[in-house]
Amino acid sequence: MVDFKNKALIKLGHIPNERGKEIVKDIIIKNEEIIASFESMRDKLIFTDKRIISVNVQGLTGKKIDYTSIPYSKIQAYSVETAGMMDMDAEIDITISGLGTVRFELTGTTDIKEICREISEKILD
Repeated sequence: MVDFKNKALIKLGHIPNERGKEIVKDIIIKNEEIIASFESMRDKLIFTDKRIISVNVQGLTGKKIDYTSIPYSKIQAYSVETAGMMDMDAEIDITISGLGTVRFELTGTTDIKEICREISEKILD
């Protein structure tokens, strides 16, 4: 959950982009493309060509959902720590103008460098 108190999503595994599109279908705009999709037990993280969407399913029934949208234009900086031999997870810290830094921890099977390229293209363009 990215509530800017916890500021972290942990152990997110890659899921098919079709599943990611289904998760955020109610809030994406026309012609918005899904770049990469991730989920943990209840949290989801969707990278589109316009923004990053964090999805936090809340409550016992899971009917209450918190969506946090981070437009690439608001990202000031990011840092990445790639997976290694002992630590199989990659972490990406994103600093958002006026809000602070959030951390996403992605499982080792994620192509973190490709995600960094996508973010760089969006914030440096």
